[in-house]
Amino acid sequence: MGRDFELAARCRDDLRIEVVADDPTVPAAGPAPDPDAEAARASSEIHRVLGRSLHLRHLDAGSCNACDWELAALLNPVYDVRRLGIDFVASPRHADGVVVTGSVTRNLETAVRRTFDAIPDPRVVIAVGACAASGGIVGKGYASAGGVDRVLPVDVYIPGCPPRPEAIIFGILVAVGRLSARRLAREG
Repeated sequence: MGRDFELAARCRDDLRIEVVADDPTVPAAGPAPDPDAEAARASSEIHRVLGRSLHLRHLDAGSCNACDWELAALLNPVYDVRRLGIDFVASPRHADGVVVTGSVTRNLETAVRRTFDAIPDPRVVIAVGACAASGGIVGKGYASAGGVDRVLPVDVYIPGCPPRPEAIIFGILVAVGRLSARRLAREG
């Protein structure tokens, strides 16, 4: 497997990729990194930034549940994100950030804002899937507010319908870097 899952971006415009055939500036894929070494590096980065594990609150804002199944797959023995120091919590008051799936429906718009407001600062917002990133096939309408960025300030977009678990892990690690920058700004 290549590194094609590394698609998470901090800005939705950065998700656009221009592909040019036989482009000499694109480096060839190198050897695959050691998964155990990558896991150890990710775990140490999370503990360095937070001093403990990263706690995220999952929020389904109106998805078809495909992204939710991929988030659930992160907890199985294959991916086991808990070994990296990432855990999902039931209360937003115990979370460092929120992972939102689905386009935000009008009925859940207030609940999304309240959940975000209950998370202590500094916090990150991760939009998982095409619907959360842009509104998906639903878009903005009378029953849908559109993507999460129309309701909350999104830090990391993870594209895909649904995104692979590897892409979600990569996006969460991008968010940890974002959280690190916010913690330094808050302390300084």
